[in-house]
Amino acid sequence: MTSENYDVVIVGGAAVGSAVAYFLTHDLAFSGSVAVIERDPAYTHAATTLSAASIRQQFSTAENIRMSAFGIAFFRDLKTRFGAEADITFRERGYLLLASETGAETLRQNHEVQQAEGADIVLMDQAALADHFRWLKTSDLTLGAFGRSGEGWFDAHSLLGLTRKAARQKGAAYIHGEVTGIQREAPRITGVTLADGRRIGCGTLVDAAGPQAGDVAALAGIALPVEPRKRCVFVVACRTALPGMPLMVDPTGVWVRPEGEVYICGVSPPEENDPRATDFEVDYGLFDDVVWPMLAHRVPAMEELKLQRAWAGHYDYNTLDQNAVIGRHPEIANFIFANGFSGHGLQQSPATGRAVAELIVHGKFVALDLTLFGFERVAAGRPVKELNVI
Repeated sequence: MTSENYDVVIVGGAAVGSAVAYFLTHDLAFSGSVAVIERDPAYTHAATTLSAASIRQQFSTAENIRMSAFGIAFFRDLKTRFGAEADITFRERGYLLLASETGAETLRQNHEVQQAEGADIVLMDQAALADHFRWLKTSDLTLGAFGRSGEGWFDAHSLLGLTRKAARQKGAAYIHGEVTGIQREAPRITGVTLADGRRIGCGTLVDAAGPQAGDVAALAGIALPVEPRKRCVFVVACRTALPGMPLMVDPTGVWVRPEGEVYICGVSPPEENDPRATDFEVDYGLFDDVVWPMLAHRVPAMEELKLQRAWAGHYDYNTLDQNAVIGRHPEIANFIFANGFSGHGLQQSPATGRAVAELIVHGKFVALDLTLFGFERVAAGRPVKELNVI
């Protein structure tokens, strides 16, 4: 087999990988060659296209808030970057995180961090919640945090299409293939091997393989605690109008948001029932036993829901702390991580793309300091504590 060589090889061409390719070829004006290797070029099973495609600033970690703020700014600048027709159908209708008495203090503490970062989040007591969201049952609630701006949902396919097309127009090569081997010589990666036998040499390797990022790292002898975890999304119809509904997260973790004339909803399964994902089968029992009963309790009009359809996707789940791993390997300098987002990778893809491109071109973070998310914490078993994992 003939061997190709690129200055940068990105494993994974969905939201994060394509954002890296986009920022390299645009904002950073990288003059070297870039290749993106994607095993699923139709993105049928990509975490990006099977996600709920939402963005929030309601985190407890300043760096996570800054990454999403960067993403919001990127969304608002789409037409400047991609042309007058660029549109990802961004619906800036906010998140509403609800808390009972036991979770209220955490919500308050998180709000202080968000305010310090300039996020437009307002706290609402029980009376304010009842007045603002008339369809909401508030008798067992103490507090809510509502994003008045800078939060909402969008079309993932459109965002991916914009960055991917722009990167290709600037010369990034998209290669259909699955990485099955990584060549490592002393402290450097020299190339990858694909399932069909092709070998591709590289100056820098970026692991943006999403749910398979841990498997890719293992090919280089790196233990990365990232694996696929299944998350189900249920599409339901409600006969009663629910005006002004944001993306609402119940204290139990059940979430729901509008999607056109219907609603999508779901919940993360308990840890003991959340193994490494091996299929895309929908867990309808989760809807019947957990999601629907809680929605009927929290929004009485939803007691008469009609389940229309459902799908399952995979998270790139970081088993250490459910936060991203971004940065260079401390001993293999040309191996860069861009994965482990555990459900917020799509919204943080612009910030990640920019950050990784900066590492490649400048050797350091410039726009945002994301040192907190480096691999060093993984190696040390030192988790970053994020209190708002949805």
